[in-house]
Amino acid sequence: MSSAPQTPAMLLPLFVDGKGREVAVPDFGGMPIADTHAHLDMLDDPALALARAALAGVGFVATVADVTEDAWRTYDELPSWLANARELLVAEGREDVAVPRVRVVVGAHPHNAKDWTQDTEAEFRRLAADSVTCAIGELGLDYHYDHSPRDVQREAMRAHLTLAHEFGLPAVVHLREAHADGLEILREVGRPPAGCILHCFNLAPEVMEPFLELGCHVSFAGPATFKKAEEVREAAQAVPEDRLLTETDCPFMAPEPFRGRTNEPAYVVFTAARLARARSEEPEPFARHTFAAALALLDAERR
Repeated sequence: MSSAPQTPAMLLPLFVDGKGREVAVPDFGGMPIADTHAHLDMLDDPALALARAALAGVGFVATVADVTEDAWRTYDELPSWLANARELLVAEGREDVAVPRVRVVVGAHPHNAKDWTQDTEAEFRRLAADSVTCAIGELGLDYHYDHSPRDVQREAMRAHLTLAHEFGLPAVVHLREAHADGLEILREVGRPPAGCILHCFNLAPEVMEPFLELGCHVSFAGPATFKKAEEVREAAQAVPEDRLLTETDCPFMAPEPFRGRTNEPAYVVFTAARLARARSEEPEPFARHTFAAALALLDAERR
């Protein structure tokens, strides 16, 4: 295989610290971990990232594709990413390790709400009907950057939630400095019956509570591991186990002890381990219920 000669150096060791020392992979008793929010298309080598994730114990990845950018690339290239990841594992002598199952979340990020048009909606409808699509998003509001006007963001969020109802798919919601407005729109349009994920939550429990009351799932990423993020871990403690999810949001916000590096799906195991400790749960049952929650929401048979 063409990739075989460089495989050992690229795949192993999986994790090293800033001094080049190997960092042990967290042990979940053989249970897989889910990365419910990744951006594989932003990584230099998605196949390598999936192979490394497999070796770290990641069994499921949901990756985001934006119809205002190049969503088609994820759908077109995903089969080759998976096949190449398998080749890397075989070349490493790890035929026993399964490549993570990958599904796609499709929509327009609130940064790009201004580019949500009839043409992009038509592209969205085509991709949303694909069997690999598992959710709509990431939709929502971002008042921190305001790359799109706020009124345009709000209308795009309403449109996406309406489409989630129409397609019978969960919604993946991005909110930054906009939780009050996002909550109001969710109440107005209604939480999609298939579910709703409050993605990459990194605030206090009281901000999260009304979303839990609506029946939302809550997903935690690298910020939950940061040393000063006690309120985020307090929020994680308050989420019912059947609605708690883990993610990376890679390539952004790598967890401790890799903060500042390019994030990748493999790193989700460190977020999961820190959340388990915060919730005073043993690693294996924590992995079991978070993985089950991810599959029930994002890998259910919907066609």
